[in-house]
Amino acid sequence: MMRKEIDCRDYPSVSGCTLKISGEEEEVLRAAMDHSVAVHGEKLSPDLKEKIRSSLKDEQPELKKTAAA
Repeated sequence: MMRKEIDCRDYPSVSGCTLKISGEEEEVLRAAMDHSVAVHGEKLSPDLKEKIRSSLKDEQPELKKTAAA
């Protein structure tokens, strides 16, 4: 199963939030909804849930950096 992610930096706000959430889709959706309400002042609603769900992206694996020789 492909992991999902959402990054607040993709949605500039007054708070200047830099949170990035990743995990299984339903986990990310729940955490992002809670975060949107608590930090960004959104109202919990079916519309918010669908808005967030449509904003989820497939998680991109981070490239491992190698130490300089």
